[in-house]
Formats: sequence, C-alpha cells, structure tokens
Amino acid sequence: MNKRVLLAVVGAGLIGRRHADYIARSDDADLVAIVDPQKSRRSVAKFHDVPFYTHVGELLDNVKPDGVIVASPNHAHVENALECIDRGIPVLVEKPIADSVAAARKLVDGANAANVAVLVGHHRRHNPLIQAAHQHIRQGNIGKLLAVNGMCWLYKPDDYFVAGPWRTKTGAGPVYINLIHDIDLLRYLCGNVVSVSAVESSKTRGFEVEDTAAVLLEFESGVLGTISVSDTIAAPWSWETTSGENAAYHKTEEFCYVLGGTNGSLCIPNLHQWQNEDKPGWMQPILKSTLDVHHADPLALQITHFAKVIHGEEPPLVSGQEGLETLRVIESIKQSAGSGRRITL
Repeated sequence: MNKRVLLAVVGAGLIGRRHADYIARSDDADLVAIVDPQKSRRSVAKFHDVPFYTHVGELLDNVKPDGVIVASPNHAHVENALECIDRGIPVLVEKPIADSVAAARKLVDGANAANVAVLVGHHRRHNPLIQAAHQHIRQGNIGKLLAVNGMCWLYKPDDYFVAGPWRTKTGAGPVYINLIHDIDLLRYLCGNVVSVSAVESSKTRGFEVEDTAAVLLEFESGVLGTISVSDTIAAPWSWETTSGENAAYHKTEEFCYVLGGTNGSLCIPNLHQWQNEDKPGWMQPILKSTLDVHHADPLALQITHFAKVIHGEEPPLVSGQEGLETLRVIESIKQSAGSGRRITL
C-alpha cells in the first residue's frame, strides 16, 4: 500500500472503542477523529489524542478522512453512512448493515450510484479459521457439500438485561444480536439462502423477544441446514466459546458448526476433518485429522482489509450487498417464526 489511511470512528460505544483501539495499533491506518452525539464519550477521543465531534457533518467539515467506520446504533447506520458516501468517502458499517432490509437497500443503492465502497463488519469472515474452512470446502476436499448444522447456545446473565433493557424489547433478541453472525458465516461457506422455516420461544425469560429459536435453511446450492440459537442455555457450543477470537470468553475445545459432504465432514472452528480410511462407507474406519492454520485477530485483519479497499487493491470481502443478503435471511427467520410459514427469499 502507498500510505497509511486516515480513519474516523462514528460511535464510541463498546464496538466503536474496540475499532479505535485496533486502528491505533494498526500498521496500515491512523485514527483521526471520534464522533458520538453523547458528549460524555469525549474521553475516548481524549485517550487517543484526536478531535471529538458530535455529528458526522461536523467531522466531514473539519477532517478529511480516507474512510469512516460507522459503529453507531443500528437505526443510525444508514444516515451516518450516506453522509460519508455523499462526500465520496468509503465506509465500514458495523453489523447489521441497517435496522431493516428496506433501509439497507437504500444504503446499498446510494453507494452503488455514487460508486463508493461499503464494507459490513461481519468480521468473522476475516478469521483465518473461516478462510481455511472456506478454501477447503471450495477445493472439494470433503466432496459435494450436502448439509450443515450450527449451534449458538450461551447463557446471558440477568445483569446483561438490567444494563440494557432494550435487549428485552422487540428488535433485539438472540436472533438479531447473535444469530446474524452465524447466518453470515453459513452463507459464506454454503452460499445464498433461498428459504427458511423457523420457530421460536420466549417462555423461559418471558420477554417480548425470543430466548430460543430453531431454523431450517435451504441454500441455493442444494445444501440443507439446521441451526439453533438460545441465550438461556449454559453450554460450550457457540462461536464465542469455541473460536478463541475474543479473550473475554472462556475457550473450550468444542465446535459450533459441522458441515457434511460426500467425502467427509468438517467441524468448525476446531477444523477437525473426518474421513473414511479408504473410501466412504458407514462400516469403514473413519479417521480424524486437523487442518493447519495460522491464527490472527480478525478485527485487526479487517482494518488492514479496509485500507486495501480504500487503496483499490482489494474488493470488499463483505460488501454492502452481502450485508443486505444476510439481513434478509434474519428478517425472513423472524417472519417465519411469527407466521408459522416457510418463507422463500
């Protein structure tokens, strides 16, 4: 790359602060400003010794960043991103890309019309574990992919909801907050989803939102999948507890996805592969091997990738359209669970 890119962060909440920290440590980018409507978050800018602004327009009138990371609340993603796009500035928008498919379409169409790059912060795709699995599957090493099963089981304590009462209300819930990550990865590994059937329950916590959901997925490739999510189960089977991606979570040696093909099966993220010793057969000995992969922080890799997109060296790994398609699946899951019908995308 020719030079370090200048990045601003909009939204100084939990994920926005993490982005700022990663930029500050990056070899490819410099942090030039923090934007947040809450003046109490000026301390984040002070910590990084950069200017603080309360509005995106104020930022763009005073600073000329090469790119902007939009980590504001979901409902503000489109407005904040389009302000940057109107000035010709590429954006990395945190997931979900918007709070509705209609809003996401407005953003994607606006970016396309302006020919400005939009990336979506489904950062798990950048994880070398996922990149290795993606390549392994595409090379046909487990044969023709036929089925996938996923689990996102975890237990959120009561204080999680006390600290954020909005998490108990419509528009939150583990489908929107957690499962969207898993759906994005399954789309990346298996292709586009063409139909969903879902059921959900809120009987354990009694909130407006679900605490448990189960989904049947049909992919355009012909792959069939099942995935369940719950924030009320004490278990080791979630991306957080199996990938080691975030040190805040205790890592286990379990897996959370398993993909099956005609020549073998692959567990993710431990990358254990199961194949028969000679040829596929249910009475043949079956052996386990493990794919070799280097480990790196996907959030740091995402910053480097954003810099390369800005320099025109790479296309977005997770484009605005990809973020839109993942959100379409999530909305369809909620629609199916609410109506009891199979939803065709």
